[in-house]
Amino acid sequence: MITIEIGNFYPNLSFNEERVRRFFERIFLLHDHHVSGVLSIAFLNKLAHSKIHGEFLQDFRPTDVITFPADPDNELIGEICVSVDQAIEEATHRKLPFDHELSLYLVHGWLHLVGFDDQNEGDRKIMRCEEANALSIIEKDELWPDFLLAPLSIED
Repeated sequence: MITIEIGNFYPNLSFNEERVRRFFERIFLLHDHHVSGVLSIAFLNKLAHSKIHGEFLQDFRPTDVITFPADPDNELIGEICVSVDQAIEEATHRKLPFDHELSLYLVHGWLHLVGFDDQNEGDRKIMRCEEANALSIIEKDELWPDFLLAPLSIED
């Protein structure tokens, strides 16, 4: 059994946690993963995400998703950290719905946790195919999470 813990550290992002859980429950069925425990999801701003990227991967450049592997001592099957700011930028650039871009990051992170990689061209092609398959199933089953962005205030 997998338990999902969600940390929303992006004040302008809102969503229904149950919809995110249903999204993942469907994604979990796509690959024979034999894992149980806690899947941690963190929604972060670009600065916090880049800091984590630098501290753990020695690369402070912005990126979209960082995945940390299982920690059996803490019953953690992995952690997926996504940059909401990166999703906003990419969705705008690619003319895609924001919720679809952010969902892609979650799928990408999960694929890393179940053994897919994207370090070379061949692996990237496989990863892209798996992402497309997962997102087409989410589309067919109408399981998109309801990620919404509140307008930024002047203080933001």
